[in-house]
Amino acid sequence: MSPDERELPFAVSSLGSASGTPTIVLPGGPCRGAEYLGEFAGLGDAHALVVMHPRGAPQSGGLSRGWWSDADDVVALADSLGLATFDLVGHSAGTRLALSTAARFPERVRSLALVTPPATWLTGTTSDAESIAAERTEPAVLAAFAALEQDDPHTESQFVESFRRQAPACYARWTEVEWAHSRVGEVSLASARAWFNSIPADAPDRIRAMHSPPTLVIGGTQDLLTGVQPVRDYASVLNAQASFIAECGHYPWIEQPEEFHRLLHEWLSTPH
Repeated sequence: MSPDERELPFAVSSLGSASGTPTIVLPGGPCRGAEYLGEFAGLGDAHALVVMHPRGAPQSGGLSRGWWSDADDVVALADSLGLATFDLVGHSAGTRLALSTAARFPERVRSLALVTPPATWLTGTTSDAESIAAERTEPAVLAAFAALEQDDPHTESQFVESFRRQAPACYARWTEVEWAHSRVGEVSLASARAWFNSIPADAPDRIRAMHSPPTLVIGGTQDLLTGVQPVRDYASVLNAQASFIAECGHYPWIEQPEEFHRLLHEWLSTPH
């Protein structure tokens, strides 16, 4: 049975053509249409990657129950795939779901690969994004960084406009390639808000206190969304291996696909 034929309350799809033990991929957004993963630097041709479209994503519909509760869905997917233990790859907001799964179901999660994770919520570290932005001179990027700090959308149309206005700040370069990628994958204000519903007040404490599985954190040296020092501290809190890709923002498989492929391929090829 292919992943998308399983009777689950959310959509599932395969990324690439590889066979073997599946690795579960958790997209970001939150709840952005997973098309933005593109070819994921070709990793799906070497590793069996199964993408979970969380509740609230366009392919799944409905709304998330919150990234803490949605860990139940990750385990349900693993059960449907026949996986007693499993490896997770999460991007951006999807890293929160990966961590909640590891904290709530430690006996199930074999390893984590966390790509450009938001970090200050877990570490309390002051972001150094402003100092990174000071190195940028492109007007579109400077305007986008200002929008990151100022925008407060209240309607779906405002949310989409804000997402597009902020896009140049998400990449180390802003060319037609990055512009085209920024337009892929539908986003929703209602879905984004629901993602943060019903999160236990002690969730960060529970994650910091957990016995972390083997974990790789991949950051970008030019990621204005996460900063660099917060991601370093995040990796330290999780006792994780940290790798930073030079000249890279928030989407390493688009910006530096060869280095991203090398890092994640090596990680997924190593038994944990």
